[in-house]
Amino acid sequence: MFDIKEQLKKLPQTPGVYLMKSESGEIIYVGKAISLKNRVRQYFQSQKNKPPKVQAMVANIAEFEYILTDSEVEALILEANLIKKYQPKYNVLLRDDKQYPYIKVTLGEKYPRIFKTRKVIKDKARYFGPYIYVGAVNHTIEMLKKFYPLRTCNKKLQKNNDRPCLNYHIGRCLGPCSGNVDHETYMKMIDEILLFLSGKYEDLVKRIEGKMKEAASKMHFEKAAEYRDQISAIHSIMEKQKIISSSDIDQDLIAMARGVEDVCVMVFFIRGGKLMGREHYMLRASEEDTRGEIISAFIKQFYAGTALVPKEILLEDEAEDLALIEKWLSAKKESKVTLKLPKRGEKKGLLQLVHKNAVETLEQFREKLIKDREKREGAIKSLGEYLGLKKAPLRIESFDISNTQGVDSVASMVVFENGKPKYSDYRRFKIKTIEGPNDYGSMQEVIYRRFKRGLEEQEKLKEKGILDETGKFSKFPDLILIDGGVGHVNASLEVLNALGVNIPTAGMVKDDHHKTKDLLYKGKELYIQNNKNVFQLIGRIQEETHRFAITYHKSLRGKTLVQSVLEEIPGVGEKRRIELLKHFGSIDKIKKASIEELSQVKGMNKKAAEGIKDYFVKKENENKDKKE
Repeated sequence: MFDIKEQLKKLPQTPGVYLMKSESGEIIYVGKAISLKNRVRQYFQSQKNKPPKVQAMVANIAEFEYILTDSEVEALILEANLIKKYQPKYNVLLRDDKQYPYIKVTLGEKYPRIFKTRKVIKDKARYFGPYIYVGAVNHTIEMLKKFYPLRTCNKKLQKNNDRPCLNYHIGRCLGPCSGNVDHETYMKMIDEILLFLSGKYEDLVKRIEGKMKEAASKMHFEKAAEYRDQISAIHSIMEKQKIISSSDIDQDLIAMARGVEDVCVMVFFIRGGKLMGREHYMLRASEEDTRGEIISAFIKQFYAGTALVPKEILLEDEAEDLALIEKWLSAKKESKVTLKLPKRGEKKGLLQLVHKNAVETLEQFREKLIKDREKREGAIKSLGEYLGLKKAPLRIESFDISNTQGVDSVASMVVFENGKPKYSDYRRFKIKTIEGPNDYGSMQEVIYRRFKRGLEEQEKLKEKGILDETGKFSKFPDLILIDGGVGHVNASLEVLNALGVNIPTAGMVKDDHHKTKDLLYKGKELYIQNNKNVFQLIGRIQEETHRFAITYHKSLRGKTLVQSVLEEIPGVGEKRRIELLKHFGSIDKIKKASIEELSQVKGMNKKAAEGIKDYFVKKENENKDKKE
């Protein structure tokens, strides 16, 4: 039993992060402190003047743990990462953690490449972005490759004597792998690409115009026409990009619009004075959270990801821990980062524009939210009426079984509350007691394990007098959906009846394309396709249940395949096993392959191929002897 009073005495006077936990072990709040002892003890002192949010949180704290750090900056970084990982109930949360694409130029390589990436790491490469629209990234890279025939392969190119690939022969690569271009010429292309991606179009256009005039003077008119087209493409992009700032440094502009329940933070990404894109982020926050707390939470969660940190961040509101955040971001960027709150002038005007966009986006979000809620509520109400239920099924749990001829059988349980997926309540099961392709038996095992565990948790919570806390399985659904027909539903009902659990249970009947067409309830097939909202809701639940089950099954199947019968063959290590399975796709096809076909697989040789063939021939003869 965790003794809070006793543990409070043991807290150290050092920086760190603390994690508050509920009775079920769920992390409900993550915070940082320069002194863990002082900060954590504050929560358990008199609650008289504390905000309702803090009072509610403290009432649900059953235990806490802490992690020591060397400094408050380290605590800040760890806090942001843990909030992102656990999504605690009482923290301000970034709802949609978007990962935007960047364009990467691999300057650490002798002959650099350019490509799209969503990961920004500390290497010698240059990153440009973030780009809000993936299409814009693809278009930019395609245009650059059209005018600059760079290599796309990831060879190390140390000897420059390889045979050039097809791209060289069709003029899409200059062939550095075979020594067909000198390093200086190649790097001139890279310099021009860097000018373009940095937004220094005027400098680039002047350089290309010089090459165009030179080509024309030498009567290389075809080449001059290529340069003309290149200049035209650059002008087209220049026209689309709005110059928004007189400053040529990289900036992020952050402003916020706040409603009763929802918060919208808008970010404008300005690179070289030009607006490269904008994006909004919806946050979950309570009424007691101040604007400073919300902005601070947003900055920490947003920049804790892979986002590139600009030189300057302009804020509409004062944020908590501003100096600390500035110190952290400067260390992350490895150069000075400044957070400013402009009071007048051009920068203040820009932030007002960002705020205006945030207000507009929040209003649109509210309208969409209302329409979506009305649609979901209508679907749930209609579904309850279809099934003749006393109340609308606000919580629905859906189950599915996935296996390959009885191997690696798994089950998924997905949860929809108020018509939306509740991902934190999803569960997956590995079938333990059933062997072979027995879907009915597998479904019974899962239903038994889920509701038996739920009954046990309910009993424990009741003994402790806890009424408003739930465990992992103690909250029961208003409706159970089974991915299957009569047999699956009846098998599930047998288990529920045996446990004394009375919950309406229906089967999702699929058509020939594996899409839900009807519901099976109390032995009758109910036609739901004439109610669009109900049909779409059930279809979404069925697809999500199947997706969750098949994803888990594939992960187990992948492990099983690698740890397969191939492990028994001498001379076939892990790398060869993986390459063989990638090449042939199954053990059966490997068995049937000839020595020549086996030898052609990456990493294989004739001796290893003969070893595999001999092994399967020997196994086949042994099986024949057993049958005889």
